[in-house]
Amino acid sequence: MKNKNLLVVSAHAGDFIWRAGGTIAKYVKEGANVTLIILSFGARGESNDLWNIEGQTLENVKAVRRAEIEAAAKHLGVTNYEIWDYEDYHMEITPERTLQLLQKIREVRPDIILSHGPKDAFNPDHETVSRFVFETSVLATSNGVRDVDLPCIKQAKLFGFEPHQSEISDFKPDVIVDITDTYEQKLAAMNCFKAQKHLIDYYAAKAALRGNHARRCSGKNQYKYAEAFYRFFPLVGEELI
Repeated sequence: MKNKNLLVVSAHAGDFIWRAGGTIAKYVKEGANVTLIILSFGARGESNDLWNIEGQTLENVKAVRRAEIEAAAKHLGVTNYEIWDYEDYHMEITPERTLQLLQKIREVRPDIILSHGPKDAFNPDHETVSRFVFETSVLATSNGVRDVDLPCIKQAKLFGFEPHQSEISDFKPDVIVDITDTYEQKLAAMNCFKAQKHLIDYYAAKAALRGNHARRCSGKNQYKYAEAFYRFFPLVGEELI
């Protein structure tokens, strides 16, 4: 992982923590260059608890979510992150936003891009962002795409988060990553998100479940917690691994 470039694109404030916090912390810990893009605060669709407060405003919801993001990123060791403040529910992708992400991909030159998988029941924003990231990652490889003044890149490995409703979304893990050594960092980061505190126990249980699968598939009993991902492209190499 040392010196690898990892780009993470999260639709809403908490997505990167719930679905990939342990993996992100692992890459940081091992010396990777991690860049995090958070497309929206999730103020309209993923801050329901905050809107139960009388007199609540959009500006205050965003301020709370920003503080949560900052605290969570600190727990993971992520220092390079941006919040693009798109409107969520429903998120729209414009040509200008495609150029914005194209610019960022060519700046970062990622070896790996981590974002949302193609199917996520009950959350069309996640599916929109999945397509957005996939399409823009392909544009970034074409020398003929001259919309930004940066050289093209080789195709990054592209992975999708496990969706919240795994079975309903027809999700089957293509990759399971052991996060035992960084699980406590993930747990601390999850506890920063009071706007979605009902998800903390859910994703703690999910990490333990995927840890069970990691042990069973690998035979490595030291794996206690894990995260699962969708692979967009086939694994390529010189042998079956």
